[in-house]
Amino acid sequence: MKHSNLAVFIPHLGCPHRCSFCDQHCISGSTHAPSPEEVAALCREALPAVKDPANTQIAFFGGSFTALPRAYMLRLLEAVQPFLRTGQAAGIRISTRPDAMDEETAALLHAYGVTAVELGAQSLSDAVLAANHRGHIAREVYRAAACIRAQGMELGLQMMTGLYGSTPETDLATGRECLSMQPDTMRIYPTVVLAGTALAKLYASGAYRMMPLSDMIDLCAQLLELFYGAGIRVIRCGLHAQDGISESRVAGYYHPAFRELCESRMLLRRMQDQTGTPQPGHTYVFRVHPSWLSRGIGHQGVNRAWFAQRGAGLRLIQDPACGMGVCIRDTGKETLACT
Repeated sequence: MKHSNLAVFIPHLGCPHRCSFCDQHCISGSTHAPSPEEVAALCREALPAVKDPANTQIAFFGGSFTALPRAYMLRLLEAVQPFLRTGQAAGIRISTRPDAMDEETAALLHAYGVTAVELGAQSLSDAVLAANHRGHIAREVYRAAACIRAQGMELGLQMMTGLYGSTPETDLATGRECLSMQPDTMRIYPTVVLAGTALAKLYASGAYRMMPLSDMIDLCAQLLELFYGAGIRVIRCGLHAQDGISESRVAGYYHPAFRELCESRMLLRRMQDQTGTPQPGHTYVFRVHPSWLSRGIGHQGVNRAWFAQRGAGLRLIQDPACGMGVCIRDTGKETLACT
């Protein structure tokens, strides 16, 4: 079920490592660690305006929540308990590191009303994790996921594509391994190089070379196909557009419409699978759900342009009976050569 979040950002607190790509102050847009009193004040101000409290979570994002000093973590959890008891929010969502989760911690979170935990897996290649100073190995992701599942909490996994030392093959393997843990949600973050990070130094030295944006879009399109096909909700693909990222970005895969680019490519890949090499002079007709029409056309008409470059045409018919983004080749007369 889709939830709305009242987000509370806790920048980089509790994390014992500084990963090669990490600048949480920039990513969260915040450098201030909120006090329990400030969290309670935020809830008192924002929650009365929530239209669907039964599907609203108080979400602690930005840092490794379960790696916080335990007393501070408990005070934050206690600060929001009154709002859970009065039904103004249905639960708590947190994000954390895999090596900061065990059976005891998972049970404690559940007792305080935590309903969803997102793990920053990033990669399930031990070599890639080590190269980016993650401080944990892949096995700890599987163990942490099992602890979360055992408490009946929603499991979210976050992965990064294009990290230092990774390849499209290792990223796709990470996606498949994430599927094996049966997450409820996924986040896909293509790597962005931020100023002042270890990754920025590697990039400046030439040791870290990034694939072209079009190749990254194609990789993420394959991952979306994988997760959508398994019925997993992808709650983010690409970093959220905000000033801090734009100002600090040195390089990397950042576009305000990155997800749309990837979903458009996903649909183009489906159409390519069905048409093979387009025949010049033919118009190919596909049916697409109305909500996915713009993705079928492609950003700035890129999908139509792909057919046009091969002397063919593309026509899309809106069909509410189609599933999410599903394009189906129309085998009727409309697929005959243009006149």
